Amino acid sequence: MTYIDTHAHLYVDQFDEDRDDMIKRAIDSGVTKFFLPNIDMDSIPKMEQLVKDYPGTCYSMMGIHPCDVAKEWEKQLEEVKTHYKKGQHIAIGEIGIDLYWDKTLQKEQTESFRAQINWAKDEELPIVIHCRDAFDEIFEVLDQENDERLFGVFHCFTGTEEQANRILNYGGFKLGIGGVVTFKNSGVDKAIQNIDLEHIVLETDAPYLAPMPFRGKRNESSYIPYIAKKLSDIHGISEEEVGRITTKNALEVFKIKS
Repeated sequence: MTYIDTHAHLYVDQFDEDRDDMIKRAIDSGVTKFFLPNIDMDSIPKMEQLVKDYPGTCYSMMGIHPCDVAKEWEKQLEEVKTHYKKGQHIAIGEIGIDLYWDKTLQKEQTESFRAQINWAKDEELPIVIHCRDAFDEIFEVLDQENDERLFGVFHCFTGTEEQANRILNYGGFKLGIGGVVTFKNSGVDKAIQNIDLEHIVLETDAPYLAPMPFRGKRNESSYIPYIAKKLSDIHGISEEEVGRITTKNALEVFKIKS
């Protein structure tokens, strides 16, 4: 069985004590590639070092996490863009809107999100969307920016079946499914039970949102098989088939040759 973890913050401090061992555990569990979303300026050097340490295994994205969008977001974005290298970064992400913690900079989050969408379009790259308590706001922007150049992954999907279908109706998106699907009352399992696996990629969001039976503990990429097992139960197919289909989906949406 082979898998791709399409969203993992493996460069953060929580892995400083055992990063290499953690990656080895993941590889031993069948995870062949790790896609690393950027957060802010401080995360760039650590993320890029990990890509250098694991070439062909770790891949980096570039962008500003919505929770880290600044009041002077335009200046912030220009600074982040100076670290972007064409042909090296596989996506613009993670970007989006997060209204869970603080709504003070909602306008700035929205405009930064829009600007990064257009940056991705110019570079012909996928976007990786972070959405928390902001489905309506995200959809409003996507409705306005939707065209044949808009594609990517709706990271950590936790919405309804109706919201899943609305995302897929944009035409070029996959749903990122992680540990939340294993939570007893999350509702994600029901939301995706009628969604074809061709529209799904696997992710951990490590070190956050560990699947059962590790809920509440540090998440890591070696837990991807627990997510695949849940999807195999939902869709009534083997874990091998889940791995094959979701790996193919990930390589296609991120334009990576197998």
